[in-house]
Amino acid sequence: RASTAPSFKQWYQRRVRGITTALPPNIDITKADLAYGEHMLPKLNRQLQDEALITRQRALNALCDVLHNPEHVSAALKVGMANSLKRLLCDADGTVRWKATEVLFICSNHAIGRDSILQFELIEPISALFDDTHDDARLMSHRAVESVSHTVNGAQGIVNANLIGKLVEKLKTETDEIKEIVLDTLHYCMKVDSEQALGAGAIDVFTTMLHHGTWEIRGKAARDIMDITFPLEGKQAAVKVKCIPVLVTLLADRNFQVRAQAAGALMSIAITTEGKKESIKEGAVEALMKLLAEDEMSDVRLNVIKAITMLAEDPEGRQKLTEIVPILEEITNTGGPMMKKVASTAVKVITWKP
Repeated sequence: RASTAPSFKQWYQRRVRGITTALPPNIDITKADLAYGEHMLPKLNRQLQDEALITRQRALNALCDVLHNPEHVSAALKVGMANSLKRLLCDADGTVRWKATEVLFICSNHAIGRDSILQFELIEPISALFDDTHDDARLMSHRAVESVSHTVNGAQGIVNANLIGKLVEKLKTETDEIKEIVLDTLHYCMKVDSEQALGAGAIDVFTTMLHHGTWEIRGKAARDIMDITFPLEGKQAAVKVKCIPVLVTLLADRNFQVRAQAAGALMSIAITTEGKKESIKEGAVEALMKLLAEDEMSDVRLNVIKAITMLAEDPEGRQKLTEIVPILEEITNTGGPMMKKVASTAVKVITWKP
């Protein structure tokens, strides 16, 4: 009786035909293979300096995952990765420049990463990519600089690098996504020094952006006007460029954050006598009274009451604002601690008699 079992040769041929040529499902060919333990970051650093483009790209992709851990950021600095990334910011390949700035952005989300960017003087090399032809590299460079600006030392570093004028110019030409990031960067930098922004004509640019179709940009532009008008020169410039009429219009904006920031900007401008009179002339008193009576958002009310207090120091404004004293007194009795404090101050100013 003949055997029906396949021969070894037949069995082997079937097995070979059944083997797939596909890579294992958990292998990502766009990322470098990671070494084990303490050898991981030195190996990646060597790969960043490799002549092969694909090797540099894969190492950067791997770093984007690895450096989310702040312990790895510290270890990466010890093996000299900051200098490697600094060189890659000038790489001929757009993807390498993009990924290098993304790695630095991830580092800047940690305190040690922000300090290292300042220590290794990386702000200027990163800012050189503001003009990059690669859209993602340009976007990521702005994100990295904005993240650094969150600390006082970082904001001072950006100011010292004379980047404020360049950032203001980018507000005229960049995409809306980058404009939002630039407005945030300027917000933090103007807390440290607003002179460069005033010298670069930022108040004109911010005023133009108050008309923007996106509420996020309108709100951030109004917030930046509040920042730039803290010094006297900023308040005078705001009156000169006719910023107040636009801010009064924004008090009726559909978004509450825009209304709150517009009221805050008016409050800052109205500290001066010129600012008070111009605001009253443009109808700010009536708009603020209406907003106080109708708006229930605490952020809006807080800034509205502060603006009302400023305008009540002018005799004409004080006379008009006597109508809302009952509303302010109610807030004094029912509002939160901060709201009670500002409302009480507003009542005292409005009811003051010479």
